[in-house]
Amino acid sequence: MKITSIETHAVGAVWKNWLFARVHTDQGIYGVSEGTLNGFIHTIDAAVDELSHLVIGQDPRNVNALAQRMFDSVSNDGGHIHRTAIAMIEVACWDVLGKSLGVPIYQLLGGKVRESVLGYANGWYRNERNPEAFVKAIRKVVQMGFKAAKLDPFGIAQGFIEDSELNLAYDILAAVRKDVGPDFKILIDVHRRFTESEALRAARKLEPIGIYWWEEPTTGARHEAVHEVAHRSPISVATGEAYDKISQFFTLAERGGVNVFQPEPMSLGGIGPAVAVAHLAQAHGSYIAPHQSGGPIATAVCLQVAAACPNFLIQEHFDAFNEAWTQDLVTWRPTINPKTGHLSLPEGPGLGIDFNSEVAKAHPYQPKAYLNIFEDGWEQRIGAAQKS
Repeated sequence: MKITSIETHAVGAVWKNWLFARVHTDQGIYGVSEGTLNGFIHTIDAAVDELSHLVIGQDPRNVNALAQRMFDSVSNDGGHIHRTAIAMIEVACWDVLGKSLGVPIYQLLGGKVRESVLGYANGWYRNERNPEAFVKAIRKVVQMGFKAAKLDPFGIAQGFIEDSELNLAYDILAAVRKDVGPDFKILIDVHRRFTESEALRAARKLEPIGIYWWEEPTTGARHEAVHEVAHRSPISVATGEAYDKISQFFTLAERGGVNVFQPEPMSLGGIGPAVAVAHLAQAHGSYIAPHQSGGPIATAVCLQVAAACPNFLIQEHFDAFNEAWTQDLVTWRPTINPKTGHLSLPEGPGLGIDFNSEVAKAHPYQPKAYLNIFEDGWEQRIGAAQKS
């Protein structure tokens, strides 16, 4: 079996663009994947094209060898762009391998250790930044069956946050907590906003509300800061979505304080590196909660990993809050168990999902459709077309 071509589709999903791919082979089997990176869709598409000569003519079932070839053959480290482009091809090769053997990818990773995975809602709020609006939005989340949800209540604060803005964030979270009750998991995404001292000040302010985790509390320019905060924060710290190397998670384990690792499979180079992070976390006595803010194929990737990793904790889930037409974009979507808040696992061979090219073409790339959390009103996730 040999790879013959790579077909890509950029899809405009109102407030964000997605990038999907099919890797075709000479035996009629193709693999699908996703390479969504906020603000860099055309860039990833070009990077995949530039790497394609390294894999066309090769056997896609030799997944690890191909991934290593795509990494080693480029002498400069291309960071997230390079890893995401590798991941687009790597994941599609896993899909081909699974399809060629007639089994899901998780079977190739050692089989299922669970029948479903706990999910948490994200992308559920598209509203103004006030307690009433967030309470109205969270009620829909609860009605859908979720038992956990993540939000960023900090507006456009960066570095430091004014007392009035921190008080508003507290009021939003307190109102949500009162409405959902004590057992619902509330997660906070800080989006790498604050200095060490400010992250701790904010965490102490919000501690009485009962927060499940405090995600990416400090600047991404200096990763060491997260360890200092994690050792002293009254709220458990989670981080890792912005990492593009497995070695960064080794440092996370070595310095301690963080017990929730958030690998983003696409930013790391695909399924193989994500599983490696899971093993590293397991050796450290920690858990993984894969990051996923892309489209529905990236969701399937995370669920394949989650199915096979004993130290999986909880899965981020945007799909339930995407535009209605996205349901026709793919052939499979996880269902939500309203009693447990768990997401179902794909059961078909390979990734267990495909995308509809015609639906993709009907919703083309939208310039300027990306998330900017330092743009006033970003919480409403208004796409470029709506803004104009």
